[in-house]
Amino acid sequence: MGLVQTCSQLAGVAACMQSPMADVHEPLVRRKSKKALVDYLVQFRWILVIFVVLPISALIYFNIYLGDMWSAMKSEKKRQKQHDENVQKVVKRLKQRNPKKDGLVCTARKPWIAVGMRNVDYKRARHFEVDLSSFRNILEIDKERMVAKVEPLVNMGQISRATCPMNLALAVVAELDDLTVGGLINGYGIEGSSHLYGLFSDTVVAMEVVLADGRVVRATKDNEYSDLFYGVPWSQGTLGFLVSAEIKLIPIKEYMKLTYIPVKGNLKEIAQAYADSFAPRDGDPAKVPDFVEGMVYTESEGVMMTGVYASKEEAKKKGNKINCVGWWFKPWFYQHAQTALKRGEFVEYIPTREYYHRHTRCLYWEGKLILPFGDQFWFRFLLGWLMPPKVSLLKATQGEAIRNYYHDKHVIQDMLVPLYKVGDALEFVHREMEVYPLWLCPHRLYKLPVKTMVYPEPGFEHQHRQGDTSYAQMFTDVGVYYAPAAVLRGEEFNGVEAVHRLEQWLIENHSYQPQYAVSELNEKDFWRMFDASHYEHCRQKYGAVGTFMSVYYKSKKGRKTEKEVQEAEAAILEPAYADEA
Repeated sequence: MGLVQTCSQLAGVAACMQSPMADVHEPLVRRKSKKALVDYLVQFRWILVIFVVLPISALIYFNIYLGDMWSAMKSEKKRQKQHDENVQKVVKRLKQRNPKKDGLVCTARKPWIAVGMRNVDYKRARHFEVDLSSFRNILEIDKERMVAKVEPLVNMGQISRATCPMNLALAVVAELDDLTVGGLINGYGIEGSSHLYGLFSDTVVAMEVVLADGRVVRATKDNEYSDLFYGVPWSQGTLGFLVSAEIKLIPIKEYMKLTYIPVKGNLKEIAQAYADSFAPRDGDPAKVPDFVEGMVYTESEGVMMTGVYASKEEAKKKGNKINCVGWWFKPWFYQHAQTALKRGEFVEYIPTREYYHRHTRCLYWEGKLILPFGDQFWFRFLLGWLMPPKVSLLKATQGEAIRNYYHDKHVIQDMLVPLYKVGDALEFVHREMEVYPLWLCPHRLYKLPVKTMVYPEPGFEHQHRQGDTSYAQMFTDVGVYYAPAAVLRGEEFNGVEAVHRLEQWLIENHSYQPQYAVSELNEKDFWRMFDASHYEHCRQKYGAVGTFMSVYYKSKKGRKTEKEVQEAEAAILEPAYADEA
């Protein structure tokens, strides 16, 4: 991603970031930094993006679209038959592995293809590859059971294209088109409906998993593989290969009636207004919207958005405004929402599928760094149809120096924090990173029959805090995506230290860091943040130890030598948190 700014942008950022707030700790004072060659490579990276990345991305998107259409033309019976054949190929490949000679098992996907920003350095060690590239089909849309059966490489754009014309959708549709079902289940996925349905993995009804020994099992929450069902989320594919999933569908309408609510005040006041937008203090369920998200633009301004499904007839009534945000020439969504700060509260109707993918074209607001003029009308009108660039191509063309630059001088992190601590989280980010805009999206964290890697605070159900129920604690994803203001001002910024402090704050506040992001956690701190007990139970019971890499070593930053990985897998260590005094 490119980091380019004009003098006027620098002045504007400095002005908005440095406005005094009596009750917010000021950002850290930093020295001016000296420019290096990599700064100029990043500054002019937009040239490569426009002439190479965007055209190739468009061709790839078109090729994927044709493949999706070809798959949709096949009968469900034929797609299922091909699926069964591909599963048997995976089984056969696993049985060809010699544990004494071959490395640990992982997919054959190239490291740069993953959407996440974390380095996939674990593939630098010797490993045994299994090809899952054929698993990209929607196998069945079951309207009676209200379930979609899909393969792991089906992405959000593909599934919404198939279901929305039926007035159906996944209960949680992650915003970016390229995000895949497998990644969202094995890792983490969220959307503006998560305050009702939880994380993406919470909407899964059943999983089909190929285990280390080649067995193919179907795991549900109440069958003999229920422990595996609860163990797969957040495991990063280290318990087995997910080859299909059955996911909950919900009925929808053609439009989203979206209300934009401007908020001004300090960060604690913005956090409270955000909570009030979807979790009414009187507990009236009629006041709970279908969708909600917030964007914090400065330390004193934000916009909250609440959406409810609306019929085509309602949207087209006289006086109602319809905004088709999906058109290539339309303003980027986060900038459109920001106009509420001047316009005041307003309401409009957005076609539902376009609303689902509202952040795709500009990759939230990262598009502004990739192409500093990409939000201008002339660019949107002439070349906006090429957006967005594929994240995988951006990663493939950045090189080691630019990749390290982004780790040091750019932030892409999500903080999953209890709702009542959102104000504290916003103040922490302002003080340590000074990154804006910030994204706010609530989600339920359920109290499950077993203690999984992520879990609510003990005893939360007795506190009766805003948004909580007896069966789920309300959390919020605080999305921190952009260059820190210090970098934009030309000051020194140590990304490694900032992320380390963020992770320690998360641990101390019973909060979580999704594993797609760059992490500075050592093994002990990793298992202080996450609970290892059920995960290690599944690793041992289903033979993953010695076959699949552990989730810590898969998520860990830096290169992994074969010796390091094998030694880690050979020992079944007690959870690190047990060593604490």
